[in-house]
Amino acid sequence: MAFDGLFIHSFLKNLSPTLIGGKLTKIYQPFEQDLVLNFRKVRKNQRLLISANAQNPRFYITTETITNPDVAPTFVMVLRKYLEGSILQEIKQVDVERIVNFHFSNRNELGDEMQLILSVELMGRHSNVILYNADDNKIIDLLKRINPDENRARLLLPHASYELPPLLPGLNGFNLSLDQFNNLKTKYPEPMDFVKQFNGLDGDDKKEFAGYLEDDFTYSSLQTFFNQFNRPKGYILQTTKHKDRVYTYLPYHLELNLIYSNDDINKTLDDFYHEQANREWVKQKSKKIENIVNNELKKLKKKIIKLRKQLDQAENSEGYRIKGELLNAYLHEVKPGMESIDLPNYYKNNQPLKIKLDPALSPARNAQKYFTRYQKLRNSIKHVNEQIKLANENLDYFESIQTAIDNADPQDIDAISDELINQGYLKEQTHNRRRKKKISEKNLNTFKLNDGKKVLVGKNNYQNDWLTLKKSDKRDYWFHVKNMPGSHVILQDSNPSDEDIKEAAEIAAYFSKGKTSSHVPVDYVQVKRIKKPNGAKPGFVIYTGQNSIEVTPDEQDVLSKKI
Repeated sequence: MAFDGLFIHSFLKNLSPTLIGGKLTKIYQPFEQDLVLNFRKVRKNQRLLISANAQNPRFYITTETITNPDVAPTFVMVLRKYLEGSILQEIKQVDVERIVNFHFSNRNELGDEMQLILSVELMGRHSNVILYNADDNKIIDLLKRINPDENRARLLLPHASYELPPLLPGLNGFNLSLDQFNNLKTKYPEPMDFVKQFNGLDGDDKKEFAGYLEDDFTYSSLQTFFNQFNRPKGYILQTTKHKDRVYTYLPYHLELNLIYSNDDINKTLDDFYHEQANREWVKQKSKKIENIVNNELKKLKKKIIKLRKQLDQAENSEGYRIKGELLNAYLHEVKPGMESIDLPNYYKNNQPLKIKLDPALSPARNAQKYFTRYQKLRNSIKHVNEQIKLANENLDYFESIQTAIDNADPQDIDAISDELINQGYLKEQTHNRRRKKKISEKNLNTFKLNDGKKVLVGKNNYQNDWLTLKKSDKRDYWFHVKNMPGSHVILQDSNPSDEDIKEAAEIAAYFSKGKTSSHVPVDYVQVKRIKKPNGAKPGFVIYTGQNSIEVTPDEQDVLSKKI
């Protein structure tokens, strides 16, 4: 049900006391559709995430560490100018709509007090964040500037007057009186018809409200249903199709299984959206490099198919030699100007073999042409094999990049981008140069096994090289999935038990292309047996003397070991 009108009403009961009165100290836009506002209150920082993402528009206080971009977008610069240092006076929802206004008080350059409103509209693909002046209702700026041709209902550009979006008519269940209830019940005696007259309810809320009224169609039932939203808690429930949903109340009339509850609705939201938000942010940040990777993968796969055809043709080129020999053997039968001739093939019991001829060439030149074609194809075998090997290495490399993206956190994408720049596949933007960060252990994924031993996991090819070749002890054990892209995994122990090996192998399998597969083979060997060939691409190593184990990675089990 997340972030319908009733959810927002309920959530603000939790959020408002935490933020109101706080000073807005920092504003940044880590991703295209997302803002982070840092409030300072009672010597404590609170990071408010506001997302206008079409699929999951939302806002809540997050504990997620989100990198502040080196270059701030225009909208953030405007917000900093008008809101940084201001005090949050009030948070108000527009009736029970998906619109929340954050009221700020600040002073302009002349010292005059200004009342500013940051309006957060959570309305699917029309979601937006709009800053306007409360005194004259003029829009100062907005996250998504909309061309008038795209939205004729209202003008969404700086300096235009702020207007509410077109809202559907409906009732506010929190304000409904007994007399209004009775009149409405007379007009709509069926519970579901009655429920449809109210605003702020999504499909699940309507079913649950109707369930209350089907049990007892009274004003008391209505009050019981709506009063739940004044006492919010956090619940995550799972549908029969195994989809998780978050609620501020516990529904009784829906087919849902409770999988998590917490008195703190904000913490529930932060936990619920953690993985989902990471995937969204990674997708936004990696869009450009994923296009490059996908294009390179397509080109390489086509190239390998073409090269294999050439190799197959070269390895089956004996026919050209035979035709040349037959022409030389029966040269007296070949007349100038002939386009083809049937000659007995003494390699196949003198069965007739049709040979095409170039009428512009002499018989001897036709024979020589077949010998030349044969020799050229035979000579190409070595070169084509080398090209196939090189293409396969490049294919493995780009598949390793794709796997790194699939397993990345948002802050890891810059490192992958740097790698592609260094390898010459991506141009560095001169206006957006950033200082390259040194790799350290804090950049890696770290896990603790059941017996307390530590496991380190590289998130990209540069981290993999650093972890394996510089960070690890030569006596540590190195793990990697067999014959597929994946992270380098180091178990910091020189004498691991069978259980340690199994747990570390499961981690290696999870951080690989085979993470969703069962029976994933994983090689493991001491670091001292690993070498990096000269000129090899980042992340590529060779090793000898390895053992192998087959495991089935379990996401919940693996991630429970992360520290």
